[in-house]
Amino acid sequence: MGEAQEDLNRRMLRARDMMDRAFAEPLDVPAMAAAAHVSPAHFSRSFRAVFAETPHRYLQRRRVERAMFLLRQGNQSVTEICFEVGFSSLGTFSRTFTAIVGESPSTYRRRGRLPDVPSCFTMRWARPSEHWVVGCQQSSFG
Repeated sequence: MGEAQEDLNRRMLRARDMMDRAFAEPLDVPAMAAAAHVSPAHFSRSFRAVFAETPHRYLQRRRVERAMFLLRQGNQSVTEICFEVGFSSLGTFSRTFTAIVGESPSTYRRRGRLPDVPSCFTMRWARPSEHWVVGCQQSSFG
């Protein structure tokens, strides 16, 4: 891997780290591009090339992952969780959650509390990303 590619990867990692820390805040492509020190158009293309998903999809997935935890661990309503994780519309949250997880937030919540196991195991077991990313890639190209 060349030096230019390594530099680009580091820039994209910097932006992704920012997204991981601030997933519940309103984030837009210009703000994420600024964190990576690239133009917005270059950022979107580069992020997708490095991580195999768009910045928007990555951010949605991170928000849904957090919502999954809150739905099974807390006593907040679905609406409260929707806004806490950064969605501005309950309809968008429900639609996105269902697309990523394969079931509605309410159905997911009915599974009950997560078992008491190390969090790294729970995160790996409950992570929806691989199925969703593959599905998105197939629908984009097929």
